[in-house]
Amino acid sequence: LDIEAVLDHLDGVMLTGALSNVHPPHYGGLDDPAHAPFDHARDALTLALVERCLQRRLPLLCICRGFQELNVALGGTLEGELQRAPGRLDHRAPSTDDLDTRYGPAHDITVSPGGLLSHLLGTERTRVNSLHRQGIDRLAERLIVEARADDGVIEAVSVRDAASFALGTQWHPEYKASESAVSVRIFQGFGDAARAFRAGRT
Repeated sequence: LDIEAVLDHLDGVMLTGALSNVHPPHYGGLDDPAHAPFDHARDALTLALVERCLQRRLPLLCICRGFQELNVALGGTLEGELQRAPGRLDHRAPSTDDLDTRYGPAHDITVSPGGLLSHLLGTERTRVNSLHRQGIDRLAERLIVEARADDGVIEAVSVRDAASFALGTQWHPEYKASESAVSVRIFQGFGDAARAFRAGRT
């Protein structure tokens, strides 16, 4: 895929969640099947895409796996099976086929004051869904923590030196986004940034 040719036509990029996890060798880990499933083709695309978006000042919204890809692409590492650590919440999705239960609110987060997410939401506490086994271990130097769960797990980040909107959420704000004030504000911020990028380009 010619990334540059594709990005020439975009006003913003959203990296979505997925069933797969980032392959551990990309962040110095072992090729452990316990962290499967993997998607090597996606890794090859998204880990290169992050840096190109930032260099082009393209607005960037990274969700769940995309949030983890953002950290890995910028030099951070991931922790597998968060629920195994003492004192941790179980961040995995409920075992059910009912999507409203699976993507329903699961735990609270504390939003860092003065950051991008705080500016968007206007609140210090909110409740989010949770559908992940892995999370950020070592935070990439270019990232700023925007929110944490009560057990300390990083739930949102922004890019310190980004010239445009660059936000990652560990949760899934896209699920029934129009019904959540938090989701609406996140996507409004991303949309505003995309329109501003387009206006600047034209």
